[in-house]
Amino acid sequence: MRADRFLADAIGSLSRSRVKALIEAGQASRDGVLIKDPSESVRAGSLYRLHVPPPTPATPQAQDIPLTIMFEDSDLIVLDKPAGLVVHPAPGNLDGTLVNALLAHAGDDLPGIGGEKRPGIVHRLDKDTSGVMVVAKTDRAHRTLSEAFAARDLERAYLALVWGLPAEMQGEVSASIGRHPVDRKRMAVVERGGKAATTRYQVKRAWGTAVALVECRLLTGRTHQIRVHMAHIGHPLVGDPVYLRRTPASARLLPPATRDALLAFPRQALHAATLGFRHPVTKQPLSFESPVPADLTSLLTLLDGNSQ
Repeated sequence: MRADRFLADAIGSLSRSRVKALIEAGQASRDGVLIKDPSESVRAGSLYRLHVPPPTPATPQAQDIPLTIMFEDSDLIVLDKPAGLVVHPAPGNLDGTLVNALLAHAGDDLPGIGGEKRPGIVHRLDKDTSGVMVVAKTDRAHRTLSEAFAARDLERAYLALVWGLPAEMQGEVSASIGRHPVDRKRMAVVERGGKAATTRYQVKRAWGTAVALVECRLLTGRTHQIRVHMAHIGHPLVGDPVYLRRTPASARLLPPATRDALLAFPRQALHAATLGFRHPVTKQPLSFESPVPADLTSLLTLLDGNSQ
């Protein structure tokens, strides 16, 4: 029997998913040895212990975390999210998130969503993706902006630094995305059970056939969509810890120092550069551009220096 199922059955008051999360968080041991694999088989005669921490407050707490605000009024906030900032509290990141920062920033100027004094997350950026985001302050703004995102009635463009040069300077990837059949923490292009996904891309710059800077526009909004689609067509993002599975062949085309710098880049090289939408109340068209962050700019400068 799996360890998580065994512990859930033995304890009785915790769900298997809760036990699984506790094991993955390092709260379980077998004969005094920490275990982190919920699927490991139970060993007869062993003593299992599970530590259940006290519950945390259901409402995220305000935390004074610096934010770069691009626009703000009584209905919404547009901000430039840095890489490394998680958007919403979740197991493993219970605080220090964008939501915690927004609660401190908005203070009393936050009517709230759904009867709770919290910001309305309309869309998310992965922890290590940088760029422009919009957050709702009110129920009305949250509903209207969510509808606009669902209908793709907005402008949204990303910049991605990818390995290799796509065969076509612009193109479209239409491939359904779902959970990876083996590694459930990853997404993948799947033939069955996934959700339709379409990404349009255009090569903006290229350094030979080794690396390219690509602008991507989403016609759908699936988890990790750009990262999955670009990897699917053979051009994974530089620095992607999940979808870059091995050293790309095109890396051999770069000088050693440049190659090493790109291979050591600590995050996926993905930046939400442009966001345009109609204001949910005034209907005024708004458009925002986030400058390429310093870490990604450094890579581009390094590539330029080796191309001269």
